[in-house]
Amino acid sequence: MASTPSFSEVRRERFARRRPAELSELRGPVHGSVSLPLHLAWSGLTEFDLDQPRLRMSCYRIVLAEGMREDLVRYLNRNLLTSMWPVLRTLISRDIRDVWESAFAELTPGTQAAA
Repeated sequence: MASTPSFSEVRRERFARRRPAELSELRGPVHGSVSLPLHLAWSGLTEFDLDQPRLRMSCYRIVLAEGMREDLVRYLNRNLLTSMWPVLRTLISRDIRDVWESAFAELTPGTQAAA
């Protein structure tokens, strides 16, 4: 008899399907203001100044948690993501963190400096 997948397994599969195949696909803006659509930022702030570290972190947290593949490649930037990852990884869910780190070696703790 097949067992029912856990809530965490279901979430990880969902995040894995959304994740891009390569970090190089993440070509979002590096500077300036970003307005997230309501399907991403449905509660609270929708405008984020990427030049403000706290707002940039909040924007990335929202996009990683709520975004579909198209949102991830549109709003996230590879260089920003990899530079922010050591802190960002502590602010997102374990499921998101595990999915991204298992797919991209440069996000694995201890390898950011080499990336």
